Amino acid sequence: MARFDIDRFGAGVFRPSPRQADLMIVSGTVTKKMAPVLVTLYEQMPSPKWVIAMGNCAISGGPFVFEGQYNLIEGVDKLVPVDVYVPGCPPRPEGLLEGFLKLEEKITGKRRFPGPVQRW
Repeated sequence: MARFDIDRFGAGVFRPSPRQADLMIVSGTVTKKMAPVLVTLYEQMPSPKWVIAMGNCAISGGPFVFEGQYNLIEGVDKLVPVDVYVPGCPPRPEGLLEGFLKLEEKITGKRRFPGPVQRW
């Protein structure tokens, strides 16, 4: 079995369209040209819906945001409500699994696996 396998959390089946998905993972820099498409995809998702912002670029704009950059969104939370933030540049695999567990804890009120993800 793989060390960082998301199938054991029930998150292995990816849906090809926003009408079948309930989780949006935003990773990477969000530009103003991409913002309307991202909001449209979020609005097409059925309720209940959740968003994970993965990486520094999605959370705060990353190292690309400085004075003079007019086309970047400084964080995806200005467009859609974010439930879980996964820090890092790039985030480590166990960080993403921890984000899934935090989201599960937020949804159900309890955690399937107590404590942080164990390294083998």
